[in-house]
Amino acid sequence: MNAPASPAEALRGTLAELLAGLPPSQAAGAVERLIAKYRGDTPTHAPILRDRADVAAYAAYRMPATFEAVRSALEAFAQAVPGWTPASHVDVGGGTGAATWAVTETWPGERDVTVLDWAEPALALGREIAAANPDLRRARWQRARIGTALTLEPADLVTVSYVLNELAEADRAALVDAAAAAGSSVVIVEAGTPAGYARVIEARDRLVAAGFRVAAPCPHSAACPIVPGTDWCHFSARVSRSSLHRQVKGGSLAYEDEKFSYVAATRLPAAPAPARVVRRPQIRKGQVLLDLCETDERLSRTTVTKRHGGLYRAARDADWGDPWPPPDASA
Repeated sequence: MNAPASPAEALRGTLAELLAGLPPSQAAGAVERLIAKYRGDTPTHAPILRDRADVAAYAAYRMPATFEAVRSALEAFAQAVPGWTPASHVDVGGGTGAATWAVTETWPGERDVTVLDWAEPALALGREIAAANPDLRRARWQRARIGTALTLEPADLVTVSYVLNELAEADRAALVDAAAAAGSSVVIVEAGTPAGYARVIEARDRLVAAGFRVAAPCPHSAACPIVPGTDWCHFSARVSRSSLHRQVKGGSLAYEDEKFSYVAATRLPAAPAPARVVRRPQIRKGQVLLDLCETDERLSRTTVTKRHGGLYRAARDADWGDPWPPPDASA
């Protein structure tokens, strides 16, 4: 008997079936138009995804990347709160539900799930896609205006992914405050751009002020050591490309890297990483250069050489975004 598909596998298969029903030129055209709107500098005050055709094309194009980015953030969070599993989850601005799939990949099992979005076509398609994931059979898909009037039911976990960029400043603040009031843990993911990082830092500051502790990616809850305007903290998740990705982007590679910024904060007891690898490691002959964000609120570059034994082997295997040192590494 074949083992049941993982959420990642089930999502890829479901999206492939969805894409098969769309004329390629229509799907590519819809994605290109929607990308232009999402990249605009003016926050939207109406749903960008208007109908099923829009939602189907954009879901096939964006859900895999959103899933991988959120899954990466949740994995780092889960490492900081080992043994904990959320019994309830609210996904704010969740659209077709990529974050709910990422939660079931990180913590398998059924739970109370509520997806809030203001685009009814996105919610309808998300409900349809979720039928392929048994852990989402109890999910509720509800229309809600995301902004200053938003109220949330209490939940163990609140996720907000790729939403803050669509909101004006007052609405962003209200959303983060609502998430902090409702959730015992909050995970926020944005695009890995300077502007996305700035929105994450803004949210991080509000969560810390509300009494949360940062569990990931930062090894501390103090101010970010990056001088504003000089750099930005972001990470990368590898995403398998579909034929639609290749058609829209004109590329031939079977994958692309989704850049994202995030903060995972909690009221639970947490053990953040001693340090975090914040750039792709540079592997040279006999040594590995690691750029780290450290517990003492500073950025540093560490050189790990062969004489460090087990740490050197761990450094060669280390990836951008990993905790450092690994729990099982020894000098």
